[in-house]
Amino acid sequence: MQTEKMREILDHLRAANTIIISRHVRPDGDAVGSSLGLAEILRVSFPEKRIFADNEDFYESLAYLGSEGDRPTDADYAGATVVTVDCATSDRISNRRFSMGKELIKIDHHANVEPYGDLSWVETGRSSTCEMIAEFALAFPEELTVNQKAATLLYAGIVSDSGRFRYRETAPSTLRYAAAMMEKGVDTQFLYANMYLEEPRILQFHAQIVRKIQYTESGVAWLHISRSYRRRKKLTMQEASEVNNLMESTKGSLIWLVFVECDDGSIRVRLRSRFVEIRALAERYGGGGHACACGATVHNAQEEATLIAEAEALLKQFKQSHPTLF
Repeated sequence: MQTEKMREILDHLRAANTIIISRHVRPDGDAVGSSLGLAEILRVSFPEKRIFADNEDFYESLAYLGSEGDRPTDADYAGATVVTVDCATSDRISNRRFSMGKELIKIDHHANVEPYGDLSWVETGRSSTCEMIAEFALAFPEELTVNQKAATLLYAGIVSDSGRFRYRETAPSTLRYAAAMMEKGVDTQFLYANMYLEEPRILQFHAQIVRKIQYTESGVAWLHISRSYRRRKKLTMQEASEVNNLMESTKGSLIWLVFVECDDGSIRVRLRSRFVEIRALAERYGGGGHACACGATVHNAQEEATLIAEAEALLKQFKQSHPTLF
C-alpha cells in the first residue's frame, strides 16, 4: 500500500510541468530539509520541469541549509502541482497561495487531524518527513536522483526531528535512511557545527534563564519568557522557544513547557515530554503535533496557569500508574 501511494505521487509529479513545494510556518530542520530536499531531488531528476519552494517565512538560524530561491508568480500556479510537506493542517501552511494550483499533494508525519489535499501520504510513526522523502527517492532509483545537496538536506531533517535518534519515533528504518543519505557524501561536521554550536549571546541567555525554571510537585518544568525580556535580550521567537532543551535532562521531570509572549499579546507554548503523551493536552489549547512534542497557544495568565495545572495532573497520574519507571 505504501509503495502504491509513493508510485501514485511520483506519477503526478512526473505529469506536472510546474511543481511548487511549501511547508509549515515557523520552520524547523525537518520542514526546511524536506521541502528543499524534495525540490533538489526533482530538479536533478527532471531538469525540464519548473520547481519552486514557496513560503512566506524563514529563520536565519536555518540559513545554512540554503536559500529557497525565487518565489513563483501567481501565473506560475496555473496548472501547477502543489506539494506540502511536514504540515498537518492547512492553516499552518506557510503559503496562502497553496490552493491556486491544479492539485495539492500532502506528505507529512504528524497526526492526520485534517486530511486535506487531493492526494496525501501521511505516516504518523515516522521520525520525520525527511525520512519519508528519503524513502520515496530511494524507492525509485531509476527515476529519482539524490545528490549530495539533497542528501544533506534530508539527513539534517532526520537528525533534528529525531532528536539525534533519541525520540520514540526513531526506528531501524530511520537509521537505514540516514545511513543511505550519508553514503551520498553528507558533511556531518558541517551540519553539526551549524545545528548545535551557539553564539555567545545565546549561551549567556541560557545561563541566566535556567535559574528561572520552575517545577510543579510532580516535576513539570515550566518557564515563562515575557515579551519585554525577549526584546531586551534581542531574542527571536525561535531562540526563546528552544530553551526547553535545557529542561529535558532534569531527573524526574517528564513534561517541559515554555511560554513565550508574542508581539500580538498571545503566548506561544512549546510542549515536550518523555514517555508521557501530551498531544491531547496541546489540542485543548488550539495546538497539536506529535505524541511527545507539540505546540499550542494561550492568551492570558489564567490560561497559562490552567495548562500548567493540567500538565501537573497528567504527569502525576502517569507516575502513579508507572511506578517502575522511577
